Amino acid sequence: MGNSKGLFSWTEKSSAVLQQGGVIGPDERLPWPQTAVMGVQHVIAMFGATVLAPILMGFDPNIAILMSGIGTLIFFLITGGKVPSYLGSSFAFIGVVIAATAYAGKGPNPNIGVALGGIIACGVLYTVIGAIVQAVGTGWIERFMPPVVTGAVVAVIGLNLAGIPIKNMAASNFDSWMQVVTFVSVALVAVMTRGMVQRLLILVGLIVATLIYAALTNGMGLGKPVDLSPIANAAWFGLPGFAAPVFSANAMLLIAPVAIILVAENLGHIKAVTAMTGKNLDQYMGRAFIGDGVATMVSGASGGTGVTTYAENIGVMAATKIYSTAVFVVAGLIAVVLGFSPKFGALIQAIPLPVMGGVSIVVFGLIAVAGAKIWVDNKVDFSDNKNLLVAAITLVLGTGDFTLKFGQFALGGIGTATFGAILLYALLNRRK
Repeated sequence: MGNSKGLFSWTEKSSAVLQQGGVIGPDERLPWPQTAVMGVQHVIAMFGATVLAPILMGFDPNIAILMSGIGTLIFFLITGGKVPSYLGSSFAFIGVVIAATAYAGKGPNPNIGVALGGIIACGVLYTVIGAIVQAVGTGWIERFMPPVVTGAVVAVIGLNLAGIPIKNMAASNFDSWMQVVTFVSVALVAVMTRGMVQRLLILVGLIVATLIYAALTNGMGLGKPVDLSPIANAAWFGLPGFAAPVFSANAMLLIAPVAIILVAENLGHIKAVTAMTGKNLDQYMGRAFIGDGVATMVSGASGGTGVTTYAENIGVMAATKIYSTAVFVVAGLIAVVLGFSPKFGALIQAIPLPVMGGVSIVVFGLIAVAGAKIWVDNKVDFSDNKNLLVAAITLVLGTGDFTLKFGQFALGGIGTATFGAILLYALLNRRK
């Protein structure tokens, strides 16, 4: 029935469905005003990482925001509106881009062109992989990635990122306490409120924590105060700094293999959404890879980073039980508008880092639990040593960010855990 619908038609459901313990599926939506507010929440969830990745590579963050919106809309069109997903800047590119451009770590990257050529090459490879999956089907994925493997991979996506808020987003003891205030605020909103406020737990918790932070810093002088002057000084409208790619064989060989990591991330994303919605999305796997690959090429051609399906947004879906693809169309359109508005960029960047850190702790934790839910829902038998060892080794490889180098190419954390889980299961499964 879902397939007979038009691309932009969703079955409208009232929020009463959620209050009765139901979910809003990919082909359903809440009334438009509530859908729009949910879109804002998804934009805020992806914003911290989508802005952080380009800054670490010396790219223009406003281009990254613009391309995340355009990429999300491309993905929606190519998957026929069937896969709820947000595409944001991929952290998998940071190491190889810095290596390819010899970037010093501060200010604009002077060799951005060669990085963009490599990112486009990566997008081409990713699209080719997607076309192969589309042609031969996903049976081989089922064989290589049973629930014990997919659960471990999804859990690792959250656990691997755990160090970012805890190590990098709290510079002082006060900041650490503000992270506590933030995740407690989100938890209280999630448990103590009802209706739409409860569905907006990330957004409402973030606003509450930011107000508390401002009262303690600007009001009582306890930490780094919230600085609103960049918002006041920023223009409402302005073009981001577009850049042109340069095709260098060395940079392309170094950056293109990142496609393998993007495949692993996208695969984990689709498995997580399948587990949460109860709707099998495997038939859209090839189209999802192609959508992400095309979006990465378009982003690289304009001066943006490579893009990937965003774990932060899986966390928001897990918390809200709203999987409507309409929400991601709204989020993509908002991001496009924000990409042309330096003032909105300044507003989001004014959110205190420890508050973003507290929100990240919640979101990454929700992803890890989504992995465990795959095991529970599929009744994975951990008295079987094969399952036990695959899960155990995968979790520690991913959480500890275990890295293997192949010449100039480094496969770290999520990549080693994903391929380690697949290969280890294949090896141990030989004994029937």
